[in-house]
Amino acid sequence: MTERMHFIGVGGSGMSAVARLVAARGVTVSGSDQRESAYFLALREAGMDVRIGHDATYVEGVDAVVISTAVRETNPELARARELGIRVLHRSEALAFALEDDRLVAVAGSHGKTTTSAMVAHTLHRSGIDASFAVGARVFGVEGAVAGGYAGTAGIGVVEADESDGSFLRYDSEVGILLNIEPDHLDHYGSVERLEEAFAQFALGCRVLIACAEDATVMRIADQARDAGVDVITYGFEGSDADVQVSATHLSVTSPLSSGEMDPSRWPQPLKQRDGSISRDGEVALDGPLRLTVPVPGSHQRLNAAAAWAAAVVMGADALAAADALSTFAGTGRRYQLRGEVGGVRVVDDYAHHPTEVAAVLAAARSAGQEHLVVLFQPALFTRTQLHAGNFAAALSIEDADVVIAGVHGDREDPIPGVSSQSILDQMVVPEGSSAQVVEDLREAADVAASLARPGTQVMTVGSGTVTLAADWILDRLRDGSDG
Repeated sequence: MTERMHFIGVGGSGMSAVARLVAARGVTVSGSDQRESAYFLALREAGMDVRIGHDATYVEGVDAVVISTAVRETNPELARARELGIRVLHRSEALAFALEDDRLVAVAGSHGKTTTSAMVAHTLHRSGIDASFAVGARVFGVEGAVAGGYAGTAGIGVVEADESDGSFLRYDSEVGILLNIEPDHLDHYGSVERLEEAFAQFALGCRVLIACAEDATVMRIADQARDAGVDVITYGFEGSDADVQVSATHLSVTSPLSSGEMDPSRWPQPLKQRDGSISRDGEVALDGPLRLTVPVPGSHQRLNAAAAWAAAVVMGADALAAADALSTFAGTGRRYQLRGEVGGVRVVDDYAHHPTEVAAVLAAARSAGQEHLVVLFQPALFTRTQLHAGNFAAALSIEDADVVIAGVHGDREDPIPGVSSQSILDQMVVPEGSSAQVVEDLREAADVAASLARPGTQVMTVGSGTVTLAADWILDRLRDGSDG
């Protein structure tokens, strides 16, 4: 029996969400971290014993210690737990424990997991289904949520399934969403083939797989899953062969959601039709395409919304209510998040840390009408920078933009000789009228980014590391300039 659980690194977005859900099960939760964060303070306000700094004595008397891959074996609390023989759980194992009685929706893929997970959670809530969720960022608009964690009463859980260390294979998923697959985290997998094998294993472990028809690798895995008996729903842009198709204005739905191909005996809760009646053959009856409004920019977000809609309907949400719910989606922390505006300069913060994500968020800014961009990008991980330097360079080589590249945020990694932010700059093709430079120190980089802004500029802090701090520094610098 687990009565006390201690979280090392509790102030992170993912760990804090899991801590919240574990506490909701009646377990006494404690935790530690190197510095305060909004997530850390929210847990303290909720009454949990969370402390700044690491001390070996913190783990004495606990039943289990929870870590993420970022926690090194030299951490004094982890070392003491090993010495005492205390059970050590990965974050994903603690989350599986917290939600072990729930029907799970697990969202996997190289990009878009956080936003899509939040969309599913938001859609379920707005459809009257009080689902639990653990998402790697704050979910705006769900009352009672603390950071990315919320303990609901519906017996349904939504989890962001992290592939970076293979931990996403620990979930017993009723519904899995597979967004996309690109080479990443090869420091863990060793090869693209092994990465894809892990995603295939994830797909085979789901009862229903919701798969993106716009990604060839995802579709190949979806075909394998279907052959193995998994119910597969595909989604894509209008004009594709996908079951759920999305355009700039609406959703249209074909089989299996509307043809009865899904086996209804497999579902504890049957699907609902538009008029609220129960469909005994797994059918969602629609009078025509559903109106879809997605209040976050970018065509990739319409795809994410289609996936979230399908997952919510499979879990029992009314089809029309689910589509309406997406129009009120308020976003998540660090996903195209407006941090402030000073003197006609907007500052937007985004977690994008893979070349495809960086390209997508910059395209989203353009689609939202931002003509002049200042981009402060902080590469995360030396292995990722080494693998994708050329792709990062291509993503950042955009017109009407001034790009500032900060030093690599190594996080859990040691530096790799010859790999730096300069590796990206050296491969950039900077259009006429744009500029690009490396400023290693993050605070100095923030000052440079602020100096490049003018009224009408959107400054974007981009990356998964400490670059989020720079958004506030830039706003402060802009205020100082406007006061002068």
